[in-house]
Amino acid sequence: MRITDYPLQILSPARDKTVAKAAIQAGADAIYIGAPAFGARQAAGNSIKDLTEVVQYAHTYGVQVLVTVNTLLHDDEYPEAVKMIHALYGIGVDALIIQDLHLLDLDLPPIRLHASTQCDNRTPEQVAHLRDLGFKRVVLARELGIDEIRAIHEAVPDIELEAFVHGALCVSYSGRCYISEVLAGRSANRGACAQFCRMAYDVLDSSMNEVSDDQGMPIHQRYVLSLQDMDRSAYLQELIDAGVTTFKIEGRLKDADYVTNITAYYREKLDNLTPTLSTRRGRSAGVYSRSFAPNPEKTFHRGGTDYFLHGRTRPMANWNTPKSTGEYIGEVIEVRGNTLRVKLKDGVTLHNGDGLTISSEGCSVNGVEGNIIKINKNLSPALTPREGALYRNLDVEFVRSLHAERRIPVEVIFKETENGFEILYKAISSGKVWRGTFDFPHEAAKNETKAIENIRVQLSKLGDTPYIAQSVQIESKPYFIPISVLNQWRRETINE
Repeated sequence: MRITDYPLQILSPARDKTVAKAAIQAGADAIYIGAPAFGARQAAGNSIKDLTEVVQYAHTYGVQVLVTVNTLLHDDEYPEAVKMIHALYGIGVDALIIQDLHLLDLDLPPIRLHASTQCDNRTPEQVAHLRDLGFKRVVLARELGIDEIRAIHEAVPDIELEAFVHGALCVSYSGRCYISEVLAGRSANRGACAQFCRMAYDVLDSSMNEVSDDQGMPIHQRYVLSLQDMDRSAYLQELIDAGVTTFKIEGRLKDADYVTNITAYYREKLDNLTPTLSTRRGRSAGVYSRSFAPNPEKTFHRGGTDYFLHGRTRPMANWNTPKSTGEYIGEVIEVRGNTLRVKLKDGVTLHNGDGLTISSEGCSVNGVEGNIIKINKNLSPALTPREGALYRNLDVEFVRSLHAERRIPVEVIFKETENGFEILYKAISSGKVWRGTFDFPHEAAKNETKAIENIRVQLSKLGDTPYIAQSVQIESKPYFIPISVLNQWRRETINE
């Protein structure tokens, strides 16, 4: 298969079945979710029962389910892991994401395998080796530049390339961080990272004196290892041209609000690319509607970096805080205890409960009167004017608006038969057909126009199902059929 024939996919994270469904409704072509055990996020495991529900739900929309089994295993864990993988295969999981290559020596089912980024997929030689071992896709190291990605594709064109495009970054090489294990006995390669890169440090020289930053300020209790979040949304076309087929959003511990917003954002970005890519649309089906305008700054957001995609750029790190800074909304003019006088950007409206940050200080809004904001804590006047930039890291109205819906278009066909009628619902994307045949007398309608309209309206009412009627074709004379009977036929056919 040529790389230009591979579908382009948005791959979204799922902490659990609730987040999985949110990702699917927001437009994911595939999701990745933790197995019951041996995933690289110990806090994001899911039972076989829940994964069965996720697979059935996802496959309704043509969405693939990738399951992470991407830790390094101990010798006594392999039998349990193999048993679990057979169970995952049995429920219809589409692929496994793995790191431990010894699994290939064991009795695995014929399930598709993807090589985790923890395999250190940075060179054409490594990717070619993984292809030869039977992997169908590799998850590229995050720190690769666009030329390095292109070189891998040109050297190994017959394997799918998956690249992270959004989310949290580890300060180390992908899959090669051991600080957590060394300092805390918690191995990142066993799913137990203690996140030392999000902690504060002093930076000292060889004489144990504090080093100063570019502004002459001592680097004292600063978050010098905390990278900003990746955001490559402006470079999707460039990544496609370099050979990337799957765009991965990081965040298997993130909630449904975050996943809904970011998935919808990348769905919109990818769909707006040149129409020549339409033949490579991911195999998932559906038309989308949403009640919000996707904006990555509105949910968890540390600032953005393209992270070595075009070489070393600044800033990549935020030394002031490892937390969500949110969106810039204006300036703080004056601080007086729990009162702020501010100058907001045009179009910005604050609401009670909004979360704010000034420098690294966080607070929430208790009241707004013009340009005066009451907050829930007292702040130091020293925050202004030197550090008066105002950010909002929680927009309560935006969060309330987060709703996305995905429906599969179907064609409805109503036919007259010898002894009654036949109803067909045909999924336009897959061609799948649901058919119902019903015996019923052919009684001429007194009002032919109303009879035809009743059929059209009642058979289009697909309610809470995953489907939406795109067209209704009536191949029958206008007979009298009670609305209650049409509704019953519709329910029975759809239930199939």
